[in-house]
Amino acid sequence: IRFIESREALRRLGQSTRKGILLYGPPGTGKTHTIRHLAANLPGHTTLIITADQMGLLSQYMTLARLLQPATVVIEDVDLIARDRESMGGPCEEALLNTLLNEMDGLKDNADILFILTTNRPEQLEGALTGRPGRIDQAIEVPLPDDDCREKLVRLYGGGLKLSDKIVSEAVARTKGVSAAFIKELMRRTAQTSIMRGDGEVV
Repeated sequence: IRFIESREALRRLGQSTRKGILLYGPPGTGKTHTIRHLAANLPGHTTLIITADQMGLLSQYMTLARLLQPATVVIEDVDLIARDRESMGGPCEEALLNTLLNEMDGLKDNADILFILTTNRPEQLEGALTGRPGRIDQAIEVPLPDDDCREKLVRLYGGGLKLSDKIVSEAVARTKGVSAAFIKELMRRTAQTSIMRGDGEVV
């Protein structure tokens, strides 16, 4: 967000307003949630989200992004089209990777477009994407939640459940190594059980 807010200052200094960010980490840790938060806090900024089944429309999305800039182009699970070339399944996959690289390189320095790429498997990404300056400027890990974070998630997703400190502490201890998405589902099922019992208590 700070980068977006500073783009006018960057222009005055003759610097590029393009930027590429990679969000990586295990499934369910909040990468998509982070993107939604960014989109909600960038007024006047168009966000285009490209999912796995839309990868073939990458060029069309980029044309739209140029027309609507300032824009953010989000490519979820970018490893589906940007794996290391030696691991690729065929020419179609390589063609999509080349399209992505060409689109990122083809933008003018003053293009007001932010790329956000997500992946669960950063180690599989093609070096031409991650290793060349001007494509991925910043890689941010979205890790599994630690103890403090899991406690906050249990209380957040617990909602109106009657959760004692003892229950919360036990939940935190038992959920070590799981994702935020897992905790959300756990608390949903706990709420369902509580409703079926009709007492609102958590055992």
